[in-house]
Amino acid sequence: MRKKITVVGAGMVGGATAHRLADKELGDVVLTDIIEGLPQGKGLDLFESNPIGGYDVRVQGTNDYKDTANSDLVILTAGFPRKPGMSRDELLKVNYDIVKEATEQIVKYSPNCILLVVTNPLDAMAQTAYRVSGFPKNRVMGMAGVLDSARMRTFIAEELDVSVEDVTTFVLGGHGDTMVPLPRYSTVAGIPLPELLPQEKIDKIVERTRKGGGEIVNLLKTGSAYYAPSAAVVEMAEAILKDKKRILPCAVYLEGEYGISGVFVGVPVKLGARGVEQIIEIKLTPEEDAALKKSAAAVKELVDIIKV
Repeated sequence: MRKKITVVGAGMVGGATAHRLADKELGDVVLTDIIEGLPQGKGLDLFESNPIGGYDVRVQGTNDYKDTANSDLVILTAGFPRKPGMSRDELLKVNYDIVKEATEQIVKYSPNCILLVVTNPLDAMAQTAYRVSGFPKNRVMGMAGVLDSARMRTFIAEELDVSVEDVTTFVLGGHGDTMVPLPRYSTVAGIPLPELLPQEKIDKIVERTRKGGGEIVNLLKTGSAYYAPSAAVVEMAEAILKDKKRILPCAVYLEGEYGISGVFVGVPVKLGARGVEQIIEIKLTPEEDAALKKSAAAVKELVDIIKV
């Protein structure tokens, strides 16, 4: 029996995510949204791609959460996108209500699912979903580090003119301007990045990584990124649905790890069938540790505002 995956929100990120999920045949996909016709139209369009794409999964669009019942994995993308000049944090209050209501419906119809949050501001919205759902912390996580690391890998590969497949990076912390890219843990075919690039170029790559989402928002002017975010979501989904035990940076609820408690922060974790199966603590320099704690403090300011 195929897995069932629900994507909440049929906008650009949700639609692209549903497309990638179907392409990889990770499970039957239900695309839901409050806008009548939008998920149905995108769902039918994707479903009719099956013969050409060579996949047999069912894709359904709906406005009714009843159709999402008994999902194995729910990916929450619903919310307002950023506009030029708007920070992720300014999205806080407008997206809190959306995430709260969606989570209540998810819990009602799929009480045993794993919940993957994409809505910005990511860390605070993941914490909202965690509190509202009442799920154990291993079944609620946020997509951020995979995307931010992919952006950093892209910039490094471009600078060195090498394959992205040989580049490995880690970006920790909150999904925003306080994120913590770690050049020391970044490698190209196993060679540490500081041995390949001068510090000034590394610093530029780190800064561009931090502002990667904003760069795209400013170019698009009427929306935010969706190709790379959807790819990042599906990499996490595949690790969970196929029980791959991938080590990926994800936003998870910390209870003392890295000296941080009570907030969602991006750290390396093992992803498998049970969701977050292990939080991996790596050794940080005093400077890196201070940056991670500063990032966690920025997340805490947001969750304190919405009291989650």
